[in-house]
Amino acid sequence: MARLRAPSGCPWDREQTFDTIKPYLLEETYEVFEAIDQRDWPGLAEELGDLMLQAVFFAQMASEEGTFRIDDSLNAIAEKLIRRHPHVFGDGTANTSDDVKRRWDEIKADEKKARGKPQHGRLDSVPRNLPALVEAQQISSKAAAVGFDWEHPGQVLEKLDEELRELAVARENGARVEVEGEVGDLLFVLVNLARLLKVDPEQALRKTNAKFRKRFAHVEKHAALTGATLAEMEALWQEAKADNGQATRGPDKP
Repeated sequence: MARLRAPSGCPWDREQTFDTIKPYLLEETYEVFEAIDQRDWPGLAEELGDLMLQAVFFAQMASEEGTFRIDDSLNAIAEKLIRRHPHVFGDGTANTSDDVKRRWDEIKADEKKARGKPQHGRLDSVPRNLPALVEAQQISSKAAAVGFDWEHPGQVLEKLDEELRELAVARENGARVEVEGEVGDLLFVLVNLARLLKVDPEQALRKTNAKFRKRFAHVEKHAALTGATLAEMEALWQEAKADNGQATRGPDKP
């Protein structure tokens, strides 16, 4: 990368900045997700290389500006892993993964205090520019960590029924803002249900999206969509589900 960024290197690489490279970091991250979802291990090896390239690119630009080197990044994460795993590298104890997460958060808070960073609200550490599902997952997890949580998934299912009723009322009233708010509440409850069931909602939705793509492709392949009836498309949909051994009754279920 140093060679590519040198005066005699590549014109494109020399022109890049932190801001122009940011989109590639996100793109490569999602390509890693895709390789994992597909269980494409050779592809994952390649995609991880692409992802690491972005870290190298950022570090090289920082080195040129004299702010830090990639060694600093690697040393920082190594020291952080040692510091936040006292049950492995020190004399601490942690018998469950919940113990580890709780201790991790405590050590993280102590680190911020030691650096003189002002103490903000517990949720302020969650970036607002995260994808909405990820943000909902993180803020609900942080609230749950101090006891603001349901006791079991059954309570969340009851809340889900309540939100569905409120959405029905909002639809009857015809207020678009109300409907949007109730849909948001419904999605937030679903994220909490996923958390209590120990399911990653972002990954669950990604897998359902992939499943929908595959089944809709079957419908598209065997029907002229502009002229096909809903019943014909539904029959093809069920056929695609049967091919996966998942044929069920009921229309339009992913």
